[in-house]
Amino acid sequence: MDFISKNLPYLLAGISVGGQYALIAIGYTMVYGILRLINFAHGDIFTVAALVLVYSSTIMPLYLSIPLTLAATVILGLVVERVAYKPLRNAPRMSVMISAIGVSYLLQNLALYITGGLAQTYPAIPFISNTIKIGPATTKIVTVVTPILTIVLVFALMQLINHTKIGMAMRSVANDFETSRLMGIKVDNIISMTFVIGSFLAAVGSLLYFTNYASVVPTSGAMPGLKAFVAAVFGGIGSIPGAVIGAFIIGICENIIKGLGWTTFSDAFTFALLIVILIVKPTGLFGEKATDKV
Repeated sequence: MDFISKNLPYLLAGISVGGQYALIAIGYTMVYGILRLINFAHGDIFTVAALVLVYSSTIMPLYLSIPLTLAATVILGLVVERVAYKPLRNAPRMSVMISAIGVSYLLQNLALYITGGLAQTYPAIPFISNTIKIGPATTKIVTVVTPILTIVLVFALMQLINHTKIGMAMRSVANDFETSRLMGIKVDNIISMTFVIGSFLAAVGSLLYFTNYASVVPTSGAMPGLKAFVAAVFGGIGSIPGAVIGAFIIGICENIIKGLGWTTFSDAFTFALLIVILIVKPTGLFGEKATDKV
């Protein structure tokens, strides 16, 4: 009983941060599933969402600044896709990857210019910033809200993908890009929709994440973005349920490691796990083995 009471706060924190990683990881895995592209700018879009709320909340109430943040993040994701990726649709994959890295550094430097490199304090969001007692542990309500909201959003996304025309088109484009175009599917619109969904989920993840970690700097999204990418690879990149399960596993494990007093190694564990997974099962837990078409 003493073991549970001692480690319950870390387990709760792990479930919460795992849900936040999951919302970011879905963006990585959806874009990769359709474009076979790792969107390295995704973590920086997550940071921009935080900064938009920080600045907008100083001039308007939160009930207006939160929807504004979600809308601005979606528009940013759409602009990034149209400006940095769409012109390179038929370019070599390495060119697209370099473009993604360029967008990442551009967003980081814009954030650095706007903030002056100073840490910005994230506003306290009513209700989810309040504390709650769960057994012997005291935590914020966001810790409980995060996994529930993550599961609801993932369920809604899976319904969209499996039971709507847009979802059918997404699956078709992910399966065969050129054939989908020949069948009359507007591939560019489907790709844009993928970026819209990924950016929206990253913005929601940002709201939840920075409620717990209230300091925002231009590189705040780098480590969560990397860990979400590892979660996507761990679960099988291209698989949404895999990305979510991988994110929860990574979030729980890294917080249990902190609970054991090995905080220094919590980040190292995530990347060591990536190496082990790539050696043992390169396609991840739920990834399908790729087959080359002749």
